[in-house]
Amino acid sequence: MFEGGAPKGDNGRAMQELSPTKTQSAPPIRILLIEDDAGDAYLVRDLLETGPDTHKLTWVQDMAEAGRVLDTKFDCALLDLGLPDSQGLDALHTLLDLNPGLAVVVLTGLDDQHRGALALEQGAQDYLTKGSVTAETLARSLRYAIARRRGEDATQRLREAELSRAENSRLERGLLARPILHDDTVRWATRYRPGGSRVLLGGDFFDAIELEDGTIRAVVGDVCGHGPDEAALGVALRVAWRALVLAGQAPDVTLSCLHRVVEAERQQDHIFATVCDIELDPDREHAQLYLAGHPSPLLLAGDEVLELEAEARGPLLGVFDDSKWPANRVELGPEWTLVLFTDGIVEGRAGNGDDESERFKTTGLARLAQQALEETRDLESLADQLIAGAERANGAPLRDDVALLLLSTSTHWLR
Repeated sequence: MFEGGAPKGDNGRAMQELSPTKTQSAPPIRILLIEDDAGDAYLVRDLLETGPDTHKLTWVQDMAEAGRVLDTKFDCALLDLGLPDSQGLDALHTLLDLNPGLAVVVLTGLDDQHRGALALEQGAQDYLTKGSVTAETLARSLRYAIARRRGEDATQRLREAELSRAENSRLERGLLARPILHDDTVRWATRYRPGGSRVLLGGDFFDAIELEDGTIRAVVGDVCGHGPDEAALGVALRVAWRALVLAGQAPDVTLSCLHRVVEAERQQDHIFATVCDIELDPDREHAQLYLAGHPSPLLLAGDEVLELEAEARGPLLGVFDDSKWPANRVELGPEWTLVLFTDGIVEGRAGNGDDESERFKTTGLARLAQQALEETRDLESLADQLIAGAERANGAPLRDDVALLLLSTSTHWLR
């Protein structure tokens, strides 16, 4: 019997846990019965014992006791809506607050089926009417409630995954704009690779725009950190950069404005961004390079691969007020390929991920570019080989996000 030899809860009321009464291959259904009436509790126990399923039943008499045992894993709860400390649908709300993922079957009186239907609308998986329930209907209701709860969980996970993919797609469209280039003599390729095993993009971004006078502006940027806040800031910077360039603002003015965007849009004060902004002259043989704490691009000219020299560098965006970002005049030559990149591709290891090995650095990327010059005549393949080679050297996927923007006037690359 429940009373007498039954263990007592903290309030002195009976609390009973029954071991499985059947030997079947399926694991027992772990049931929490929340019922203050001993007679109804005995009825539920008897119906379960004569039913087809193996079970493990824990009986408590009010919501306070239920709260003390819910740290134990249960498959389903049988809930009476008339408890001493919680009446009606408040009992259901309290139970779901204590354990939102629990499958719940509500027990109602013969004259209270309307409240059972309302319970389904507010989170219960099924309801049973006391006095008309049988062993078969009880077993079927429990199995149905558990399956429905699992189905709801799976649907919710699917919905969240779809929302995450949709949000990622929106961020990707904002971060990874298609360059606006009309000059057929300038080829381009872009790549983005999230760091590690993440799916969500970080704050790396790129863009390129050809202006009416033939000048080409190109940018690659990197917001420190990973996640939706950093990605949103990256989108804000990329969109602001494009708007400023289209408005005819000079690179130093553009960077000053981006600095203020970082300060205004970041979620935490320690967040900063790095940017490489390059302005290609209409003659395509000269450029002005602006660096805000960002690595200098690679220049592929003829058979050589060089890091563009930049004697004057500016600080990170979002760090120092009244900062200046000076120009570096660079000569590109008649045929060239520029590789603008974020530092995720050069911060891995150069010895198969060994912690003792050296960093890959820009020199490692230059070696990959030199090798690619000999192996491929396709600009898209060059972009792929740079990322794949950096990952091979690292011995694992690169931990940081990688963004690449390649621009070229070289006839080495096939159209």
